[in-house]
Amino acid sequence: MTPVAVREGEGPVILGFPHAGTFLPDDVRGRLNETGLRLTDTDWHVDRLYEGLLPSATTVRATFHRYVIDANRPPSGESLYPGRATTDLVPLTDFDGNGIWREPPTAAEVAARRDAFHAPYHAALAAQMARVKARWGVAILHDCHSIRSRVPRLFDGVLPDLNIGTVDGAACAPEIAEAACAEADVSGFSWVANGRFRGGWCTRAYGRPAEGLHAIQMELAQVTHLATEAPPFAYDAEKAARLRPVLARILARLDAFGRNR
Repeated sequence: MTPVAVREGEGPVILGFPHAGTFLPDDVRGRLNETGLRLTDTDWHVDRLYEGLLPSATTVRATFHRYVIDANRPPSGESLYPGRATTDLVPLTDFDGNGIWREPPTAAEVAARRDAFHAPYHAALAAQMARVKARWGVAILHDCHSIRSRVPRLFDGVLPDLNIGTVDGAACAPEIAEAACAEADVSGFSWVANGRFRGGWCTRAYGRPAEGLHAIQMELAQVTHLATEAPPFAYDAEKAARLRPVLARILARLDAFGRNR
């Protein structure tokens, strides 16, 4: 299986999906324990949630699971949130801190996965950012994520429904952040900007507004679009129908920003 699936659109917005994939190579599947094989930390159905919301958008989607290697972590493996609980470039635990491996990967295996999976994803994303910028003068990455609304190891209490990350404003033009926040504010959903999720590696690496490259992360609490935040993690079309117009309005405003530059 190819590590990344790309669908090119003609507009200035790119939708990134680094955590929606569920593919496990046989050698990885064979070494995960029962906990790991549940794939609990998948961004379940987030690609389906965004499907068709902005037909002109380009999509870049990792097909592999984050337990193979996390495409939203720096290739160096350095922590994005020093001093706080998080997961590694190749996670050794799930979000709850439970071990996921019968045989953890060696350093050599991590390096091989970086070359086989992480690097192709970012090569594709970088190529699309360059292509879109050449067409529009700007490129806007909307990085699409979801997580359970309660993960005590990672954050206290209940996560807001919409979590907007711009690396404290460093990753995009102010107008982009303001547009996303304005739509969140009238959405009827709870929201926060630059709270627990300020933006992962993709937002930080590709958000260079001085160069015309903008990035914003949207971390959704899965309660907004899943029937339950537990196996089988079923998609709830009725819940999604309430959320999708909000996301569509945010994407439309990002698209308008790019077209009007």
